[in-house]
Amino acid sequence: MATVAAAGLAIGLGYHVVFGQNGLTVYEQKRQDERALESQLKSLQRENELLKSHVDRLQNDPNAIEHQAREELHYTRPGEVIYTLPSAPSAKAQEQSKH
Repeated sequence: MATVAAAGLAIGLGYHVVFGQNGLTVYEQKRQDERALESQLKSLQRENELLKSHVDRLQNDPNAIEHQAREELHYTRPGEVIYTLPSAPSAKAQEQSKH
């Protein structure tokens, strides 16, 4: 009888160690989450460094300011002409033109 109780206790304890609230499966899931968060953190740090360097260029380089203004605001120098091409037609417009 004691052997059966000890075996049952060992099985219950083993189950708790593997599948319990803080068991091995939860531990492995948390390790995977940690790796994913570390990867995301590194990616965000790289993006942050790129944005910092972009801000630094905009604060200190007049050519960078001019480039940004010309690109985003479509500024031109006197005498320049900007040519714009029509955007690609949407799938819905192409479908209607077929009928």
